[in-house]
Amino acid sequence: MKRPRLKMRLGDLLVHEQVISEQQLESALKEQQVSGRKLGATLIDLDYITEEQLLDFLAQQLKLERVSVADRKINPKDVERLPEVQARRYRALVIEADDETALVGMSDPADLAAVDAVTQHLAPREVNLAVVSEGELLSAFDSLYRRTKEIETFASQLQTEYEETEDFTLGADSLDDDDDDATVAKLLKSIFEDAVQVRASDIHIEPDQNMLRIRQRVDGVLQENILDETNIANALVLRLKLMAGLDISERRLPQDGRFNIKVKKHSIDVRVSTMPVQYGEACVMRLLDQSSGILSLDQVGMPPDILKRVRHLIHRPHGMLLVTGPTGSGKTTTLYGALSELNTEEKKVITVEDPVEYRLPRISQVQVSNKIGLDFARVLRTTLRQDPDIIMVGEMRDHETVEIGLRGAITGHMVLSTLHTNDAITSAMRLIDMGAPSYLVAAALRGVIAQRLVRRVCERCAQDDAPDEAQRAILEHLEKGSCDSTFKKGAGCQNCNHTGYRGRIGVFELLEMNGAMMDALRQQDTQRFAEAAKKAKGYRSMANVALDFAKQGITSINEVLFLAESVEENVAATNISELAQGDEDTD
Repeated sequence: MKRPRLKMRLGDLLVHEQVISEQQLESALKEQQVSGRKLGATLIDLDYITEEQLLDFLAQQLKLERVSVADRKINPKDVERLPEVQARRYRALVIEADDETALVGMSDPADLAAVDAVTQHLAPREVNLAVVSEGELLSAFDSLYRRTKEIETFASQLQTEYEETEDFTLGADSLDDDDDDATVAKLLKSIFEDAVQVRASDIHIEPDQNMLRIRQRVDGVLQENILDETNIANALVLRLKLMAGLDISERRLPQDGRFNIKVKKHSIDVRVSTMPVQYGEACVMRLLDQSSGILSLDQVGMPPDILKRVRHLIHRPHGMLLVTGPTGSGKTTTLYGALSELNTEEKKVITVEDPVEYRLPRISQVQVSNKIGLDFARVLRTTLRQDPDIIMVGEMRDHETVEIGLRGAITGHMVLSTLHTNDAITSAMRLIDMGAPSYLVAAALRGVIAQRLVRRVCERCAQDDAPDEAQRAILEHLEKGSCDSTFKKGAGCQNCNHTGYRGRIGVFELLEMNGAMMDALRQQDTQRFAEAAKKAKGYRSMANVALDFAKQGITSINEVLFLAESVEENVAATNISELAQGDEDTD
């Protein structure tokens, strides 16, 4: 290929074309000597030029195409023609290729050494270069260079070994480099690396009659990879049991455990749950990234008005604050965010958890162990004798735990806990249903936070979206009026793995107790309590908060409707949508 060349050095050329000044170039060159970064990146860091300006300038000067990777549907097989190590080193991505030509996107096509290395590796193909944003390249590397092929290779190799002998020597109970000789360890290492790369929260290993399913939950949705090697499931689960310290001889009963591994500089705490199923043992692993640290309350995504009120609640001297929602809705993240803010020298904080998910300095954290009789109620009774200011109970599971927690809240302690309910309004009545005296709930409960996670629309492929007639009817029911906002949805791109979504955001509903609600609780009047709650100052349902996010283009209409249905907010609206559908049929 004809190598692209700038007519002069990049800095001089930018000055010549009056994109930057002489003084800015001199300042950037001095900074470059300190940081060691390329001049272009240094100019961007100093805000002398934007990345888009630089890329457009390079494309124009080198007479190259400017390409958006996010807009292209790229075949992973084409990408793999350039190994991941070289792709990341030279910031180069094979966008499309055949036996004769290859289109390669680079963030710095003026780097002749990088161009030569890429061209040599792709020879004898003719290489055509394109200019691509470095951010897009890094995102594409994570989504395209998956471990799928590697997993399939190790699975096939393990199947061969299994056919030769059913005895597996598993060795140590970790995935360190010392285990590289064990194929099962290599396979698990690839599975964990792939999960961390795509930001998975859970890994499911599910044996079936003629296949082995390995599924990953990404942004709340499972993604499936099917392996034909069914016989390797036992070896994988056996190895995971060893790592989690479980009984490898017991295959008839469910077991729970945990272990910690390091994957790509991430310290991952893995919670393991095994369960006997029809074709063996299924294993589900929850991945908690300890290296990312604990989010503060400012970072969990609460709207400013709710955040201000939550801060007021947690800094009260006594009372109970509940965080409610289904499994995986971020309750623990919110509680730890509150604890990190309350964790000061002046406060004694004790937590009762099952399991302890994050380790916090200065806080006394107790791990519940039902096997030895160390349950929530027993630990909580002892906790009250430890002179705490703040108590966090992992979950209100039974009548005894609830009553001890409530009595702790009215005897000078701030009690934080979680509960499994659909919304904030039903939480207070749930405590009474669990056997707590109504007068005690009314006296102790100060507030309830209900929360869910909704998927964010991918910023790189977001486009306008208009609701259809049925959707509009439901949105107007939630809005209690017309809903003429512009909404967004993801078209699907490389950045979001063609799902239209990337990442999640918390949706919160805060209910603060007032006199009318307390009176209704004492009378155990569910209907009057719900009516008083909905009229309470500052109360907005989760569905309405999610609708606000949709109006801002953060999430989609479908996510709002799904959340509304899950908390039964749109029961009345269902009749509206059915009526709209009926009108269409009549027409």
